[in-house]
Amino acid sequence: MKNIRSILLNVVLLVLALVTIIPFIWMLISSFAPNSEIVKITGSLFPTPSTFQNYIDVQEKFNFMRMFANSLFIAVLTTVIIIYTSSLMGFVFAKFRFKGKNLLFGVVLSTMMLPWAVTIIPKYEMMVDFGWLNTYKALIIPSMVSGFGIFMFRQAISQIPDELIEAARVDGASDFYIFHRIILPMSQNAIASLAIFQFLWSWEDFLWPYLMINDESKQLLSVGLRLFNGQYGTDYGGLFAATAISIIPVVVIYIAFQKRFIAGVSSGAIK
Repeated sequence: MKNIRSILLNVVLLVLALVTIIPFIWMLISSFAPNSEIVKITGSLFPTPSTFQNYIDVQEKFNFMRMFANSLFIAVLTTVIIIYTSSLMGFVFAKFRFKGKNLLFGVVLSTMMLPWAVTIIPKYEMMVDFGWLNTYKALIIPSMVSGFGIFMFRQAISQIPDELIEAARVDGASDFYIFHRIILPMSQNAIASLAIFQFLWSWEDFLWPYLMINDESKQLLSVGLRLFNGQYGTDYGGLFAATAISIIPVVVIYIAFQKRFIAGVSSGAIK
């Protein structure tokens, strides 16, 4: 009976995996096809002829490499900043005692329940008042603190024994020394998990960069992909080629942190 259940479970997971991955495979294959083949109703899965021209034309149709570099810079920088601020504040909420801590942590949790769209107009007006429109400051500074990240690190750091921290303090270690030399090395699973989530969110963010950045040389790739949508049609081949390349950083980040990510999820499930 257990073997039958295991087989059925594996079959269901395989079907779900195929449903998830088939659109990506079709997109990748179509990126090597001319538009005339992509829009055919009776087109085959493997287009004939196959061409690399879509990948060659990507840079010519818009400043792809510059936008790719802009997105990579913003995504990496915001991810690093959020990991540091979230881990630092998570350390404070997990291991320090001060008046109003629970109330303040409740305020942090409430930011996770507030729809992001509600904050767009106030944040936009603030950026206008600060004179930050069309600058990277408008993309980086409002994203320096994450309620989700603080909550994640607070839960992870709470599992670190207080005796370890007290022993370090007895030896004369400062709180910042404890944070950098003890807390961060012991929070690698949480760091990996937040790195994957935050990089993905930053890399795919569309609306905020669209509102903030007007200069094409400063624009991000998620917004730049709109340039393939012309007035009378869409260059599907170029769009698929650019999208296929844009997936690479996300895949690399996941592969780099997958072991720690899976370990963090597994340990959380056991607890």
